[in-house]
Amino acid sequence: MRASALLLMRLSAILNRLALHGAILALCVMLAAALYQVVARYIFFSPPAWTEELARFAMIWGGMLGASAAFYSGSDPALFADAVHRRGTLGIVFASLRVLSVAVFALPVLWFSLFGPGLNPLRGFIMRTAGRQAEIMDVSMLWITAAIPLVFALILIHALADLLARLSGIHKPIRAEAEIG
Repeated sequence: MRASALLLMRLSAILNRLALHGAILALCVMLAAALYQVVARYIFFSPPAWTEELARFAMIWGGMLGASAAFYSGSDPALFADAVHRRGTLGIVFASLRVLSVAVFALPVLWFSLFGPGLNPLRGFIMRTAGRQAEIMDVSMLWITAAIPLVFALILIHALADLLARLSGIHKPIRAEAEIG
């Protein structure tokens, strides 16, 4: 079980690092779009409409990826915030409750993102948005709404990695930098 815990912890750490980089990139895109919008509006008196939509989409991705990173680091608002960082049996109990609460919320979101009524994947949330276009930018809404199931899957992986690590007696998180660099 220790090997499985180490593997899942490494995967969780690498995915967290990718999510952090994605969140930073999304925030930079949002800032650049907003800055371009301001310059175009007040200097050139001709603001393009696509900048508002791009900033909105970047905000969605940045916020969602940032939420998964906050969950990974234990910085998310939790019911038992201090207990999440405890060690020993009490820490395992609270980590189990955390996984259970994440599963109760995340699994239905993931399920209905993939499947619609009658287990039809074409009627799931993701596929329903694949046929819709953004109002101004010629982009499928699939690229925007995909953030939701992706982030819920990341949070579920982080929660399972934490619980498995605690059950294996591992208390130190493995840093993704050691695995990537």
